[in-house]
Amino acid sequence: MAELYPYPRFSLAERDRRWKAVRELMRQEQLDVIVTPNNTGHSTDFQSNTRYLTHCGGGGDADIAAVFPLEGEVTAIATTAQARWPTVQEWTRDVREARRNYGRVIVERLKELKVDRGRIGVTGLGEVEGTRTPEGTITYGTWKQIREAFPDADLVDATPILAEVRYVKSPEEIEILTRSMEIIELAYEAEIRAARAGAKDWEVWAETQAALLRNGSEMPVHCNWVSGKNPKRTLTRPSMRILERGDLIINEVEASWIGYRSQGVQPVFVEVADPVHQELIKVQREVFNRVIESLKPGITVGELAELTQNTAERVAPQSGPAAGATAQLTMHGRGAGDDGPIITSTARSPRQLAVTLRENMVFICKPSARSADGSISTWGDTVVVTSKGGRRLGKRPHDLAVSGR
Repeated sequence: MAELYPYPRFSLAERDRRWKAVRELMRQEQLDVIVTPNNTGHSTDFQSNTRYLTHCGGGGDADIAAVFPLEGEVTAIATTAQARWPTVQEWTRDVREARRNYGRVIVERLKELKVDRGRIGVTGLGEVEGTRTPEGTITYGTWKQIREAFPDADLVDATPILAEVRYVKSPEEIEILTRSMEIIELAYEAEIRAARAGAKDWEVWAETQAALLRNGSEMPVHCNWVSGKNPKRTLTRPSMRILERGDLIINEVEASWIGYRSQGVQPVFVEVADPVHQELIKVQREVFNRVIESLKPGITVGELAELTQNTAERVAPQSGPAAGATAQLTMHGRGAGDDGPIITSTARSPRQLAVTLRENMVFICKPSARSADGSISTWGDTVVVTSKGGRRLGKRPHDLAVSGR
């Protein structure tokens, strides 16, 4: 291997653990090989299977595919392959040049593996839903080349195999996600310092992003954002508006440490907090804590959703700004991208709701509390499932943040 650049890396023991787990499931499904296509969509979340298996990745335009055989050398396929990837990782020695035609090199490697009449797994076909990929993640050109080159092979969707292996995190992965959460909380500190009346919304966002990068986060990362008078829903980026006293900034902030993305949700008020939100966050905190207590092996995602609603009915006050508040669960896996399972206001498929939690699953847990006037309070942290209940990775107070204090 070439001399390695000073990047943070996962260990070879972590590589061996992952490869063993994937190959055990491949044997159960009688797969000869798995192909993970290149796709840098959704802040490179759609390419996380490739990075998970090869340790090649990082950077917004770093398209990488992989061929992962049941036995033998794992192959990473990239553009400018030899100049980039042997110098940043030590997991994968067979790194091949794509010259932007990934399907051609995938076919070449599959031919070497003699799987003309075998069972070829391909992740991201869209036949089995991912967390956010009902149409799949493989490009038509790549799929067409594989299908035409192997007319007698059985091509099957291998998405469930990688989803299953990625559900439960190793101690090493949890340590990395903890570091990611530390970076997020440093970014929130920067946001709170910058959020002053008279500041430009975009500049506050820029301070938040700068703190992510300064403390080691890769780019790109997901960061929805909005500011204003009691906003209800984040936008995809900040605006050029000037912040006013009493404005609320809501966002979802992620950091990527070795490609692993924790997430936080932290409402930030400019200099003074709205009284409705001061009461709503009390309801939201009660709901969050009850959900966290129940994050134990054996409970299903659907049961947690029901618990969220029932807890709000029990703890919501009978009078005042938060009278009759309701709550809804949003929770999805964190790890090498947008891991599963997932539940949001719109993503509520029976298959995802039926997933049973296991120890060392990791989630962003961010239930929301809604008042009768439509105000919404959401706060979230990345949490680990343990035998005693959920454990937060973050350390900041569970409360509204108010700048200038």
